[in-house]
Amino acid sequence: MADAAPLLCSHNNGNNRSAHESLQSINRASGNSIDSAIERHLGDAGARHILRSLLAALPWMFDAQQSFISVFTDAPPPWHCTSPSCSPTFSTPCNLPPSSWSYSLPRCVSIVSEWSIHCASPALLALPTSAYFAGCLVGGFLLSTLADSRLGRKATLFLTSFAMSIFAALTAFSSNITVYAALRFACGFARSTVGTTAFVLSTELVSRRWRNTVSIFNFFCFTSGFLSLPAIAYLNRASSWRALYLWTSIPSIFCSILIYFFVQESPRWLLVKGRTEEAIKTLRKVSSSKEEVNFAELAEVAATAEEQSNDAFSAARIIWGTPWAFRRLAVVMVVCFGIGMVYYGMPLNLGNLDGNLYLSVTLNALAELPSSLASFVIVRGMNRRSSTVVLTSSSGICSLVCAAMIGGWPEMAAEVAAFIAACTAFDLILLYGLELFPTCVRNTAISAMRQVVVFGGAVAPLLVAEGRGKGFMTFVVFGLVILFTGLFACCLPETRSIGLTDTMEEEESRLKVAKEANP
Repeated sequence: MADAAPLLCSHNNGNNRSAHESLQSINRASGNSIDSAIERHLGDAGARHILRSLLAALPWMFDAQQSFISVFTDAPPPWHCTSPSCSPTFSTPCNLPPSSWSYSLPRCVSIVSEWSIHCASPALLALPTSAYFAGCLVGGFLLSTLADSRLGRKATLFLTSFAMSIFAALTAFSSNITVYAALRFACGFARSTVGTTAFVLSTELVSRRWRNTVSIFNFFCFTSGFLSLPAIAYLNRASSWRALYLWTSIPSIFCSILIYFFVQESPRWLLVKGRTEEAIKTLRKVSSSKEEVNFAELAEVAATAEEQSNDAFSAARIIWGTPWAFRRLAVVMVVCFGIGMVYYGMPLNLGNLDGNLYLSVTLNALAELPSSLASFVIVRGMNRRSSTVVLTSSSGICSLVCAAMIGGWPEMAAEVAAFIAACTAFDLILLYGLELFPTCVRNTAISAMRQVVVFGGAVAPLLVAEGRGKGFMTFVVFGLVILFTGLFACCLPETRSIGLTDTMEEEESRLKVAKEANP
């Protein structure tokens, strides 16, 4: 009943009590009818339905591949001297006579060599990747409400995943960098809500018993996609960069089609939208129990929720008009910007290192696994504020150490350590955000945080392109940015062991008590 929560965000004191009573009655009805009925049916769901819910999580794999594919397709290929007038001490061949050097691999392996843009400006070299993240930003703002509106979870996931796959496939036929960048923007635009919608749909399709397993499977799919990318790229290392887009997009197209035919819509969403008959049909289809359950209450609850719902921008207006909430969101967004720049920038900058690119990307993908475990441990037993500062500082220091290294395993180890710290900080800051904001504005706040993380990723490619030939500079910028922005977390309140609040009034009362206790 998320749509009913903004009722208590209103500051109309005359209506607060009636709104509170109204919301409480809705919540009681929801907990005693919708959840119990869904749990009863989904709890009896067979293995086939569990597999279908796992199928809904698979788009995370292709999401990860499209996010980091430019690490290989846009990387400048190695080159070598072909005449005595060429000196191998040059970091780039831009100042050498064209006849004195040659690429060590076929020109088709990268857009840089195929379109002869190795000496282009950093802005042009970074354009495709920046366009992709810019598309993620625009799509995040325009498509984020589709899954909660009349389109629903399944239709949103199918359409966005299918569109992402089609645009990725079309990218393989780009004729120049302008067309290439435009298609990358379109791919990022469609991709912007794939991961979020897949996560919501897959977890809403299963009972509480399976929810944690399905949640973990979502993140496993993302890591699998990240890990599979260097393997696919290595197998196609002497082939055209276009083949890499086809190898990653065609399976994604088939996955989208399977979702359309074999995955059901979320019964919870159907009930909230008043589509009770469809919800009952879905529940009966997935349940192995023959017991008949009376769903008469559900139509009334769903109709009440639809009448109580607010427009999509009410929560944003509440945050804007509440000083403490606006300050809190502004601070946490600054922290997210630094984390996003390093989280997305480190893998993109691997081409500037002296080590093996395929091995470097694999190590970064594997770093996602310990970071997930570390964030789980931190949330259970450590302070959020100090942990965020320590993680961002550690990532910044390791990035600066990486800049001071001169190739070899020490440089790679420092880079991986910086990335692990940034990954862990990324997981932690999202969990921190859940506790910083009340339920009535929580989704809006978390969406804003995620968009700023992506914005940091959109800036990173320009720094990576600027650092080609002098990779240490990029690591210095990454290190200083996450160090500085991470310190802003000191301005946030500690939320460990305090519990979640549901309304603005509850949070304001908590702030008042804290102020009186610490004048």
